[in-house]
Order: sequence, then C-alpha cells, then structure tokens
Amino acid sequence: MSVLQADSLLSIHQDLDFHSVEGQRIIVPAINLRNWGDRSFAEAYGLKYSYMAGSMAHGISSVALVKAVAREGMLGSFGAAGLSLQVVEKAIDTLQSDLGEQVFAVNFIHTPQEPLVEERLCDLLLNKGVRLVEASAFMRLSKALVRYRVKGLRKDSDGRIRSAQSIIAKVSRVELAKHFWSPAPLAILDALLAEGSITAQEHELAQRVPVAHDLTVEADSGGHTDNRPLVTLLPQMLLLKNEIEKQFSYQKPLRVGAAGGIATPHAALAALSMGAAYIVTGTVNQACVEAGTSEDVRKMLSETTQSDLIMAPAADMFEMGVKLQVLKRGTMFAMRAQKLYELYRQYPDLGSIPDKDRKTLEDTYFRMSLDKAWDETRRFFEERDPTQITIASTNPKHKMALVFRSYLGQSSHWANRGVSDRKIDYQVWCGPAMAAFNDWVRGSAIDALPERRAGLVGLNILYVSAVLHRVRQLQFQGLKNPEWESLLRPLAEPILRLHLESGRHG
Repeated sequence: MSVLQADSLLSIHQDLDFHSVEGQRIIVPAINLRNWGDRSFAEAYGLKYSYMAGSMAHGISSVALVKAVAREGMLGSFGAAGLSLQVVEKAIDTLQSDLGEQVFAVNFIHTPQEPLVEERLCDLLLNKGVRLVEASAFMRLSKALVRYRVKGLRKDSDGRIRSAQSIIAKVSRVELAKHFWSPAPLAILDALLAEGSITAQEHELAQRVPVAHDLTVEADSGGHTDNRPLVTLLPQMLLLKNEIEKQFSYQKPLRVGAAGGIATPHAALAALSMGAAYIVTGTVNQACVEAGTSEDVRKMLSETTQSDLIMAPAADMFEMGVKLQVLKRGTMFAMRAQKLYELYRQYPDLGSIPDKDRKTLEDTYFRMSLDKAWDETRRFFEERDPTQITIASTNPKHKMALVFRSYLGQSSHWANRGVSDRKIDYQVWCGPAMAAFNDWVRGSAIDALPERRAGLVGLNILYVSAVLHRVRQLQFQGLKNPEWESLLRPLAEPILRLHLESGRHG
C-alpha cells in the first residue's frame, strides 16, 4: 500500500512524487487540461479546452446550450438542421450578439433530396459572416458546402493561404474522410467559377487547401450513424491522416476528433489516448437543461439503458433507405416509421395503398385524411423548397415520400415541444452514450435532471478523465487502491470549480 492519500489525485495540477512503503519511487506528472487533446484545436477556435458539444437537429443543440458550453471555454454547434432559415438567422444573430468574437459553429447537414435547402443555408451563413460550420450526414461533397468553404480564400503578405470560413466534418467512413481532407473536386470548382459564385483566385487557392482541416470520427451515436466502433475507426482515420498529409503537404496539419460514445471520462480518456485531437459529445447534451427539447424527452433519456435503442428510417434520406438511431423505450416511432418505408417500397402512389393500411395511417399516424396530409405537406414545401412540389406533380411516388416524410419530420418536433397526446410518436435521437452516462452519474451531484447542465457535464468529463489518467498511471506502476475508484465519479460544481481555479493560479 502506498503512503499516497487518495484525495491528492484530484489535484491534477500538481506533480505526485513519492515513495511507496516498499521504497519504490512513484512519479505522476501534473496535467494541464488545456493540453488535453491537441492544443492547436483549441487555439484555432479561441477555446480553453479541446471539447465540442456537437450539433443536434431542430435546435436541440440550442442557442442556450451553445452559450453554456462557450462560457466554459468549449465549442458549441447550433442545431440548424430541419429549422427554417428565419429561425436559423435569429439564432445566429443572438449568438453573434451574446458571444461577440467567441467562435461558435452552425450545423450544415446534407440534404441530397433538397439541394436548394443547402444553397439557401450557404447564402445565409456567408451573409452573416459565420466562420465555422459542422458538416454532417454528407455522403458526397455538395456545391453549397464547397462554396461556403471556398469563398474568401486569399493569400496574406507572407504568401500563406487564409480561409474566411472553416468546416469541421463529421464522418464515419474512410472514403468520405478522403473527400473532406482532399481539395475540393475540380468539377465543382469549375462549375462554381462558371456561374460566377467564386473568383478565379478562390478557384486556384481552393486546389491547395483541404475542404476540412478538422474531421470528427463519428462512431456509434444517436441519429445518423453507421454504428461503427471507435476503437477500430479512430486508428484508421489517424493512419489516413498521415497519408493525406504526405500526399498534399498542406500548410496546416490535419486533425482528427472523436464522437460517438463520448459520455464518460473513461471514453474521453480512451479517445484522447488513441490520438484524438478533440472530443465531441452529443446525446448526453440532449438530456441537459439547456437543450431545445421537452422535459418529457429529458426524463426519457435519463432513464435510458443499453437495450432501449433501435434503428429507424431517417426523414431527410427516407427514399434512400438511410436509418438513424433512436430511443425505443416509451415510443412506437421506430415501428411506425418502418411501416411507412415498407409501404413506400411496396406501392407506386398513395392511391394504391390498401384500405386497411390507409385507415391505419389516417387514424393513428396522421390523424387526418391522406389528402389533407398532402395539402399540409404541400404548404410546407411551398416555403421550404417549391421544386419538391413540382416534382411531386408528375411523380406520384415522390408525392407519397413527401407525405410520409412529413410524419417523420413532425415526430421530432412533437418530442421537442412535448406534445403530450403525441408521446407515442416521439422521435428521440439517442446513442449508447446516454446509457453509459446514466450509469456513471447515478447517485452523483449531476444525476438529477435540473443538475444536468451542458457546461458542468463537459467539465466533469474532462476533469475526471484527467483524474482517471493519474489512477491508471499509478496502477501501471504497480499500485492499487479501491478508494481511487470513488474519485472517478462526477464532482459537485463547487468542488470542481475549486480544483479548476487551483490549476489556474498554480
């Protein structure tokens, strides 16, 4: 047994240098949380920590949530996907006003069935001077995303290429990582130049920079996911990064972040130890008080276990059969969404659906006739993307897809707003990280719903992962103490702040 007192492990800003009772010298260096990950990530975006609260669509990663993590020196990404441009514009205005020069990100989600949505978002982001986006769910690069990245490229007086806008890309496949880490495709650049969307200089410089320097490896997560394990996917991306850097010799190094399953200090330390430059949390923030969702959903998430998850058809890529991970417990959304997809695959149009199935859809899914459901869907797309109505007028199967997608889209809005008589239809994006988080915080100072605050959650994950690192260093030197496990629980805010402040002045 060592003479070390267990509580001294919490003072991560101080070296541990002592002798065990057997006379062995034990050394555990101090930890600076600013170096937890790749410090260049934090410096690039003016952060204190290399920690990001990732975007969740429909404003679940809300203005309040982005501001909460920003106050702690972390990066937040506003969940713009699925929201109207007016709502997104208002959110951007608020964030720019309240955060000043502090960097935040806005989600830029791929909408292959509705390219006009991406184009309009790109226009808004450029007009508002938004400097950073988190690109997600992309299966290929789009003109709109490339335009966002390329506009404003210039050379400074030293001949270095400067970017007005940056992209943090979230991917789960090696082939997609290659696209983001490579310069933009020449065909897209040529098209943008031909239509006057970019200048000749921007066209030339775009061939010398990657579409994204920062790439988040997304393992098994809530929402869009390929259910990949982080322990295999992250090393693949790190190897690819080295290959791409040798191939293109960029002025700035590429970085790899880790997302999916990051909800405990154990997962955070594992990702950082494998080489992640930064970590990204998602589902756990949805259960925090600042999230743009309902109390019902937060309570459902706080009770989630590993067996409560299921894959279901995605609204934004419904026709392609793409699925996302959602909460199964307490809702029939996944089963009903799958039924809609089966009907879509089986029949050519709404009129061909058998009477029995049609009655089920009208009585339980839409709670209105399918004709009325189409009327409401049409009004929605008149504002969002009128080209979809034009296509539907000559393609009855596309019309059916739009109606079915309306149920999928509204189901998440019902959940966010807490529409009580639609609780059975709630679509709640959720990954296995939620269950791990619930187990970690159970009985702790941040277990209760009112105490689950995004900034405090993030600080606990970071700080306790550093404590865990010290515990493991001692164990690797032959020391073990059952008391140390109690140090790996979340800390109450006053205690956590005290330790963080001691590091600031130490």
